[in-house]
Amino acid sequence: MSIFFRTLLLLRSPSSVFSHGFSESPLKSLTYLSTSSEIVSSPESASLASNAVQLENNGKAVIALLANHGFSQSQISYLANRYPQILSANPEKTLLPKLLFFQSKGLSSPEIFELVRSDPWVLGASINKRIIPAFDYIQAVLGSEEKTLATIKQFAGILSKDLRISVGPNIEILKQIGVPDSSILKYFPYQPRVFLTNSIRFKETVERVAEMGFNPQQTQFVVAVFALRSMTKSTWDKKVEILRKWGLSEEDIRLAFRRNPWCMRVSEDKINGAMDFFVNKMGCESSFAARRPVLLSFSLKKRILPRGYVYQVLLSKGLIKKNENLGLFFESPEKRFIEKYINPRKEQIPELLELYKQKLMESRR
Repeated sequence: MSIFFRTLLLLRSPSSVFSHGFSESPLKSLTYLSTSSEIVSSPESASLASNAVQLENNGKAVIALLANHGFSQSQISYLANRYPQILSANPEKTLLPKLLFFQSKGLSSPEIFELVRSDPWVLGASINKRIIPAFDYIQAVLGSEEKTLATIKQFAGILSKDLRISVGPNIEILKQIGVPDSSILKYFPYQPRVFLTNSIRFKETVERVAEMGFNPQQTQFVVAVFALRSMTKSTWDKKVEILRKWGLSEEDIRLAFRRNPWCMRVSEDKINGAMDFFVNKMGCESSFAARRPVLLSFSLKKRILPRGYVYQVLLSKGLIKKNENLGLFFESPEKRFIEKYINPRKEQIPELLELYKQKLMESRR
């Protein structure tokens, strides 16, 4: 495992102090030091060599601690190479309490590794001032340890925040406008990061969603809040402008967003691709996308184009009418699509299923 110690000794000069409990590396200008027989020529180099030895010994202790708590060699190697700061953390005071806490909650070593991998700073957060209070707060909101664990697996960084200050006000904002607890409890575990938004900006988003005509009593209200918080206003404006260029009115766009808030989270290229296909290739009115906005979310290569090919074949054979149930044709789940549109035409077009599968394979290349 010499790679860890080489990582330790070859650390370049850091520009700032590591936060969240990880101390700054003492290796300010060191490029390489042998820890076996380095000849020291001055007090300064002696101190530098001593620091290097201490850092290496600390790294050994960290590696041993992680290994003793079920981390595999490859997992430790990953952390040491990608987050070398962890090797300078205090193994007994900084790391051990967190590992024991997560294990006490039933998390396996691979699950703990995933938490650390997704947000290594969680091991630097204070166990008593941050991690435990955050865990307890989430459990009080959600009502179960199981849901709490699901939440931190979704976003481990939430454990390093003061949730009474960051999350609490935003939950109250939703409640005050009439969002039921059931909606909050349903989406909090899946989008915990959204609840960490600055409360002023969060309230602005909630009010904006209300102005768009969403009913706070319906779950779509919270989904719309999440969708808007996932992008900047400039990004939203760019997507609106794209849809306008395709002929959608302001009301069309609002209708699309009300029906499927996630449709505005797709990339600008994806919006353009879907609109080009349905308007220019299929001959649909641009408002067609507003009535069925989920179509904007589908993969162009993996769903829209392969099914569009099947549609054109069926249309050319007179086996389907132009634009007949077009939305259902593209929205149907894969199994339902094959059962409804391909299998019934086996006699007329025996090779249709094979051609469709071929198009799907081409989309994966």
